[in-house]
Amino acid sequence: MDDLQDVWVYLSASPLLHLTLTLAAWQAGRWLQARAGGHPLVNPVLVAVAVLVALLLATDTDYARYFEGAQFVHFLLGPATVALAIPLYRQLHLVRRSAPALAASLIAGSLAAALSAIAIAGLFDAGPALTATLAPKSVTTPVAMGIAEALGGLTSLTAVVVILTGILGAAFGPSLLRLARIRDPRAQGLALGTAAHGIGTARALQMGEVAGAFAGLAMGLNALATAILLPLLWAWLV
Repeated sequence: MDDLQDVWVYLSASPLLHLTLTLAAWQAGRWLQARAGGHPLVNPVLVAVAVLVALLLATDTDYARYFEGAQFVHFLLGPATVALAIPLYRQLHLVRRSAPALAASLIAGSLAAALSAIAIAGLFDAGPALTATLAPKSVTTPVAMGIAEALGGLTSLTAVVVILTGILGAAFGPSLLRLARIRDPRAQGLALGTAAHGIGTARALQMGEVAGAFAGLAMGLNALATAILLPLLWAWLV
C-alpha cells in the first residue's frame, strides 16, 4: 500500500496524469457508445465529463490543478476548429449555390435559439441575470460566455448550459431530423451546427463531409449572428 501511495503521489504531481485521464475517459465514452449500438444517451462527451467529475471528487482535486494537464487538449481546440475549413473548402461549390437559403436559415436559427431560451426563462419567472445566462445557449462556449458577461449573466453557468445544449443536440438532433424527414445533408449540418455548436458539428462530421462542412460554417456564423443580434434585442425583450 505504501508503494502504491508513493506512485500516486508521483503521478498526481505530473500534469500528464490529468491529460491521460482525459483521453482515457474519452476513449471509455467511445467504447461505451459502440457497445450501446450508438444510443444517443451514451454520448462520449457526457460519459467523459461524468467520469472525470467523479475522479476529481474522489481524489479531492481542484479544477485548476486538473487543468494544468488538460490544457493541452484545450490548446488543440484551436487547430481542430481551423481544420473544419478543410471539408468546408471541399464543399465550397455547394455553399455558394445554397447561400441565400443558408443566410436565411442561420438568422432564423440564431433568433429561434436565443428567443426560445428567453421565453423559457420568462415562463419560469427567471430574473434578468439568469435569462442572460441562458440566452446564448446555442453559441460556442467562449463566445457564449462573452455575450452572457456583457448582458449581466453568470458566465460559469453559461458554460455548463452550452455544453449540455451541445450534448443534447448531438444526442437527439439526428433522430429529430429523421422524424421531420429532413434528409438533405446541408440542412442537417446547418441545423446541428446552429443548435448544438461544436459538439453538434462533431456529430455532423460523423454523418458525412457535406453535413460536417455546413455544420462548421453554421457554428461560426451563428456565433457571429448571436453576438450582434442578441445585445440589440436585449433591452427590448427583457
